[in-house]
Amino acid sequence: MTGSFVIAAHRTPVAPRGGKLSHLLPHELAAPTIRACLSNAGLDASNVDELIAGNALGAGGNPARLVALAAGLPETVAGLSIDRQCCGGLDALLLADAMIKAGQAKIVIAGGVESYSRRPLRYATSNDGTPPLPYDQPPFSPWPNRDPDMAEAADALAQKLGISKQLQDTWAIESHKKALAAGPRLSAEIVAHGALDHDAYTRNLTQGLCDRAKVISGSITTANTSVAADAAAFCLIVSEDIAAKFNGSRMRIMNGATLGAAPELPGLAPVAAINSALSKANFKPSDISVAEIMEAYAAQAIACVEQAGIDEDVTNLGGGSLARGHPIGASGAILAVRLFHELTARNGVGLAAIAAAGGLGTAVLFEA
Repeated sequence: MTGSFVIAAHRTPVAPRGGKLSHLLPHELAAPTIRACLSNAGLDASNVDELIAGNALGAGGNPARLVALAAGLPETVAGLSIDRQCCGGLDALLLADAMIKAGQAKIVIAGGVESYSRRPLRYATSNDGTPPLPYDQPPFSPWPNRDPDMAEAADALAQKLGISKQLQDTWAIESHKKALAAGPRLSAEIVAHGALDHDAYTRNLTQGLCDRAKVISGSITTANTSVAADAAAFCLIVSEDIAAKFNGSRMRIMNGATLGAAPELPGLAPVAAINSALSKANFKPSDISVAEIMEAYAAQAIACVEQAGIDEDVTNLGGGSLARGHPIGASGAILAVRLFHELTARNGVGLAAIAAAGGLGTAVLFEA
């Protein structure tokens, strides 16, 4: 069994729903990013064996196939679309790793894409002749009493662990502050779309702005919650023999885990996945050099860091999704792209972790 390595990783800027990327369909968002990965690695598109893309809000079909064709990959690349909601973009890397280790492929492009702006309208039908009814969120549990609204679940988590609104606001303020300070570093990973070459939502967030933010549920406000967004992010993953011939930066996929947990508290699900990944590697949380932890809600990020014992000083060095936005199917892949650029600049062990509706958590360990 051989290992797999990320040798290039790029993403689009992240823009809020209805913003500067809203005119682009998912394959239009993704294609330039994939071409940039191949170009930077010096690999021809004809060598790609598979493309795996997380996508949560599309209209079914196979968005990954459209992405592959739009990016100029060979028609033999079928494309594999996966929907594990927020976890999908990171799970795509684990699938690529498994394919390469199994000898089924040598070069795989993996990541995710989401256009919140261009998502289709969804309607639920019934068999009693009543008109179809629009819905925004599908069920993530067969039990209504264990299938909460995501903001309500984040507030329940904050109450359970004693995470105050002040702590959540402080985390959000720091996320924006770190993202602003990391501007030059972030530019290296971003593939511009038109005039947009930076994350459009990042700003100088203050406590005053947090105090005036609209309350969504309890301690959860629009300031300590990630905005719905559009973006794409992909990694070029290759087998060990191909990586050995590559002179640039590379990051080995060590191991990972996707686990289910209580559906009513999805924000805690990554903790078990993190513990599993660390256990497989015989590592402790203190062995992590850089961590990228999803910030769908500040409460969720704080809970994961505290419960898994991760050092805040190595977490989200360039800010998190609170300072960018949350393009669901792409968010996990953005964590991997961020980790590639932070980790290969300093070497060590990296962790990416994300939660998803329904009580899902994915964590992946990398080494550079």
